[in-house]
Amino acid sequence: MTDRYFDNFAIGDRFVTAGVTLTESAIIDFALRFDPQPFHIDAEAAKQSNYGGLIASGFQTLALGFRMVLETGVFRACSMGSPGFDELRWLKPVRPGDTLHTELEVVEKAPSRSKPDRGILRLKIWIKNQKGEDVITFTSMHLARRRG
Repeated sequence: MTDRYFDNFAIGDRFVTAGVTLTESAIIDFALRFDPQPFHIDAEAAKQSNYGGLIASGFQTLALGFRMVLETGVFRACSMGSPGFDELRWLKPVRPGDTLHTELEVVEKAPSRSKPDRGILRLKIWIKNQKGEDVITFTSMHLARRRG
């Protein structure tokens, strides 16, 4: 992908990532380290939960979705991090064998008033499963470097 900077993005630009399939072992490994709830780490206990089976941690799904965005290279030249995100929603459980991809759209952009080397992009982000169902949605602010 061609290097993009703040000024190369337009409101309405959309990007779609490649997909990644989650395995049971990846779900359990992440959860043992970061979110050790029974429905994330124990298949038998998860069957008895309100989810009826093992599910991925929402934090794992969020991190994976962000990694997929970075792997597109769309922010490779311009990323300066993010001051945060809004409206995070976990909508559907992610299960072993699910294949996820991320879609994002530029919904706002504004050059910095105090730092002329950057601007801020407001992005609507959807992490979707193989059925096209939203599993996570949120809005992210992303600091983007302007071309020198």
